[in-house]
Amino acid sequence: MTVSLPTPISGDQNELLHRTEPFRLHLQREANPQPFTGGDVTVGVENEFQVAVAGRSTEVDLPLTILGSRYYNNLTLRARRGDLSPHLLADLDAFLGAQQTQIWENSWVRFPRRLLSTHAASILHHDLLADKANPAGPRRQDIDSFLFSREGEPWLRVPVSYLLKLALADALGQADPAEPLLLQTGERLMAHLISDNCSPEVTSFSLASGDAATLPGRSTARETSRRFLILQLLIQYANQAFRLEHHGQQCRLYLAPNPPARQKALNELISDQFYRELFVNPCLSGWPRGEKKKAYMGLCHRTLSRSQLNTIAKLKEAGIIVNNLVVLPNTSSTSLANNGTHITLGSRLLSGWYQRPEGAICEKYFGDLVIKIVEHFLPLFVTTCSAAPHRLSFSDFHPEKVMGYLPHELDYTHLRMLWRRWKKKAALRFCGHSFTPVGPQWFDRLTSTLLRLRGDFLPDVRLIDYLVALQSVEQSPALDGVMGNQERLKQDLTEMGVYDSRMAIYLPYRMRTLAAFGFSGFEGRHYSLFPDLGPTFALAVDLQTLVTRLAYRWVLAGTVRHADIPDDPCTESERRQIFFATAIGVPTVFIRADSRNTLLRRILALADRQRPSRRYRGYLRIEVAAYHRACLALLRQQCAMDGQEAVSLLDRVDAMLEGTEPTAAARLTGDILTTLGRETDPMRVGTQAFNQAAENYYRTDLCQRHLHDGLETLMTDGVRLEGCTDQAVGALKERLLGSVPAPLFIREAGHRVVNGSASAREIHLLILLALLIVHLEQQHGPVTA
Repeated sequence: MTVSLPTPISGDQNELLHRTEPFRLHLQREANPQPFTGGDVTVGVENEFQVAVAGRSTEVDLPLTILGSRYYNNLTLRARRGDLSPHLLADLDAFLGAQQTQIWENSWVRFPRRLLSTHAASILHHDLLADKANPAGPRRQDIDSFLFSREGEPWLRVPVSYLLKLALADALGQADPAEPLLLQTGERLMAHLISDNCSPEVTSFSLASGDAATLPGRSTARETSRRFLILQLLIQYANQAFRLEHHGQQCRLYLAPNPPARQKALNELISDQFYRELFVNPCLSGWPRGEKKKAYMGLCHRTLSRSQLNTIAKLKEAGIIVNNLVVLPNTSSTSLANNGTHITLGSRLLSGWYQRPEGAICEKYFGDLVIKIVEHFLPLFVTTCSAAPHRLSFSDFHPEKVMGYLPHELDYTHLRMLWRRWKKKAALRFCGHSFTPVGPQWFDRLTSTLLRLRGDFLPDVRLIDYLVALQSVEQSPALDGVMGNQERLKQDLTEMGVYDSRMAIYLPYRMRTLAAFGFSGFEGRHYSLFPDLGPTFALAVDLQTLVTRLAYRWVLAGTVRHADIPDDPCTESERRQIFFATAIGVPTVFIRADSRNTLLRRILALADRQRPSRRYRGYLRIEVAAYHRACLALLRQQCAMDGQEAVSLLDRVDAMLEGTEPTAAARLTGDILTTLGRETDPMRVGTQAFNQAAENYYRTDLCQRHLHDGLETLMTDGVRLEGCTDQAVGALKERLLGSVPAPLFIREAGHRVVNGSASAREIHLLILLALLIVHLEQQHGPVTA
């Protein structure tokens, strides 16, 4: 077992305590109301979307780019010379040719440049600059990746993340007459249509907030669902205005948490550098120097790919790999194609407090402690609020592949414990013995068939397949409150080959500092896929607000201090293992009976059905479900003063934990199985069938549900717009719709958008009306009812 070394209190920490304690006592007296309560809290959301282009391989950009690449031509020549196994080329040709569904995830689109309006063409010209702050400067060096000629006509090829911006610019440019109010609003929204990794990332068009009587969840869900509908309108607008459908392409945008299976399959067939050329976003939008951001994303991909290979050494050191029979992970990782949702809470009070001379030091000291507190409650969010259901086959259970980045996130002891419990939970046993695959795929498939070894089902695979948290090292804790601690940790991990110090820190709950972002708050990065953009999304926001509020309340009162949650790697891993166990569906974890984590012991004191472990001496065997209930019980004790809405919120979480209300994982899994016409057990469905059905469900049925959520929001907005007394807004609405009431037009045209039958004019008008509604919300605040 790993023994936790005593954490010495350094001189820096002693000095910090003396410098921050007067500040804390002052804030404790001043904090009325406290941070993240009532109207103090603001909420912003960043969604990562999945995109796909439907069409034949002879017309869609991704297969055309592969076939026209020097990489493919060199591969062909080498295969003809006999320098390369012909199977590799044959498999790549099969990928390009055997596409029954004709869906190409993360493909770019291409269309004639003449279809852009003058305004959209000017936006494109500006975004192709090497430095957008220097309009007279040179263009990007990779400009030939975007501009080309087809049959003597200038054409444009761009990722869908940038297509959204061009569509909005074109819709503004096509408005007749051009409206300064809409133009100003639309251009402001363009800054929120950014791109990162492989997928579009879109941030909130306006901040949501609560008030003295309500939590901010409902307001945030309304903004998110409306924004989803606006993005769908832009996609449908682009399909028609840029004649994508005429040229054999139909663009789609939806929420999906996992890298597409076909993208993973392609990743196995090509080099890591070619994978980056195909899928790493060029960052045309949202960054002043797009090529620099693109280079950073390439750095992230290389680092995570290398880090994935380095997990093998850690698994050997942990005793999980006991011989040299391993399957090497691919030198190219698809983990950056995971899509999640980031929910950021800001506090007006904190943003004001930390402008004082000691503010930055105190913000860091108290903020790190808040993060450590919140991490204890993160298992409550996993599967209840969001999920990413996934089937694993027996042949997937090579630890060096299935454990993802866990070797970089957990201590060796917890890694071994988790692996043993995972194998016991999965369907890998025959005649009382647990089997794992040995290597050759044909042999693993034969073993699985003969012994009926079905693999496993994970409720949230995204949290395993993605680097969620970097584990601290003994001399460089990430959350001890000392300024520069995370930079020192990144440097140490870089020397170990795990990370690159130029990258941002990976944490499931991350601080947003006043100096860097202009406000003080926290970003929740642990959300995968939501089954709706209404009540469940609101639940996640409200629960995050409640937990963060409680954490800061404890910090200001001195109830929990840094010494109560030691910063050694073993203690850090001890609390995080419960988070990962929940994502995997492992039923039990093991906690040291003499754990020095005071907060963890306080939670465990409320947990039932715990006993000393017979296998691990000095450890308690804790049921994960009991831990969830204990967290909820502690929240009930501490949040009784937060009003009836908080009580109702916790009642709903309680119903999910008790099984009287379905969780996000249960809803998503059940709906996926329904599309297959199967029963409620995903283990009775083949791995490929389930995962393919999940991808189809996200692209179709779930997208429709999210669209309906957005339409309901926009219809409510239409009522508000119709009753608006602002003369400028009313006059503009009348010029757009004439005498037709806004709620009526939104309802009728919106339903045609949902079923795909809306005309180009209806889509255009809905975009302009949505911009008018966003402007109205900025002027008068969001609707919370």
